[in-house]
Amino acid sequence: MKVKEQAAKYLVQTKKYTYQDYLDLPEDGKRYEVINGEFIMVAAPSTFHQSVLINLVNDLKNFLNREKVGKVFCAPIDVKLSDRNVVQPDIIFVSQNNSNIITENNVEGTPDLIIEILSPGTAYHDLIEKKEIYERFDVKEYWIVDPKKQRIEIYQNINQRFELNQRIELEGTVESLVIKGFKISLESIFSME
Repeated sequence: MKVKEQAAKYLVQTKKYTYQDYLDLPEDGKRYEVINGEFIMVAAPSTFHQSVLINLVNDLKNFLNREKVGKVFCAPIDVKLSDRNVVQPDIIFVSQNNSNIITENNVEGTPDLIIEILSPGTAYHDLIEKKEIYERFDVKEYWIVDPKKQRIEIYQNINQRFELNQRIELEGTVESLVIKGFKISLESIFSME
């Protein structure tokens, strides 16, 4: 019993941050996310990253303007999955049926589709931590876009477990599972024009 009491003194207690702590951060020109109660700084993306983001958002927006099945948003936008998990995915889609999660200031709940575009500074979080969070919060579809390899992986959430549905590299077309009829070619996504 004495050993246990003494050992407790050496345990490091780290504060778990909340959405309110996040909102209270001073404006310093940087972007942050709250991942499992920890602040994570998000570095500014490269120009190629931004081109890929714009290409995807433009095609998605054009499709959604025609089909009227939901809304698309791109970073920076807060997605509050829980009080200790506030993320800023590169791109999110919220279906008409799920539109009640869209508020004036943020998205409070789980988007139907999340797209993350890998950068050297965010790859670990996108591939490991955020992927696990998206899985746990039941995001229906998750795209991981790798501009360096010109590859896209599309995961489908089945019983809170992501299963790889598509992996396309260099050329070909990817098709959304939750936005019925939405297809886009890799040539279009990774174009710098």
